[in-house]
Amino acid sequence: MTILFFILFFMIFGKLVGFAFRATWGIMKVMLYIVFLPVILVGMVMGGLIYIALPILLIVGLLSLLKTA
Repeated sequence: MTILFFILFFMIFGKLVGFAFRATWGIMKVMLYIVFLPVILVGMVMGGLIYIALPILLIVGLLSLLKTA
């Protein structure tokens, strides 16, 4: 009976851990695109790296336009 309990216990909580990792990955992608990327680009412009920030901005902008189309 105890073995059955532990098997079912790990099956249920293993699925919950898998769901938690998928949810965390989705939230991290949203945070990257909405918060961190603009902050990084503005920091690069302030630091004098506009020649790197501008191509990154253009590539991300084109990809976002093509992805929604």
